[in-house]
Amino acid sequence: MDSSLFLAKFWGWYLIIFFLILSLNPKRIKQIFNDLKDEKFLIIFSFIAIIVGLLNVLFHNIWVADYALLVTLIGWTSLLLGLALFMFPKKTVKWLEIINVKMVQVIYTLLFFVGLFLLNEVYGIVPF
Repeated sequence: MDSSLFLAKFWGWYLIIFFLILSLNPKRIKQIFNDLKDEKFLIIFSFIAIIVGLLNVLFHNIWVADYALLVTLIGWTSLLLGLALFMFPKKTVKWLEIINVKMVQVIYTLLFFVGLFLLNEVYGIVPF
């Protein structure tokens, strides 16, 4: 299977599942930010984000104007967020809290639509 297709499926399903979990249980959002104040959790979270982002970037660094670009941008975002959390934990968590409080619904809805778009590109449910 092509790496673009595999990663589009992975990120598409992940984003939709993530959206559903946070929509059905909004307390998880506060729990995640409370957990980010724990240094052990923060280190593990940042290492996982770095690993996932780096693997995504190494296997899929395609800068073409289609769904593959979204997959590449998700990988780079994960890598950069993981690095920021590891190198500048307090500043990054504070920045994430500010963004999250102001735009939480917009961000999660956007992620849901990105997930739907990626899955539609892979499975061809709605042709356009």
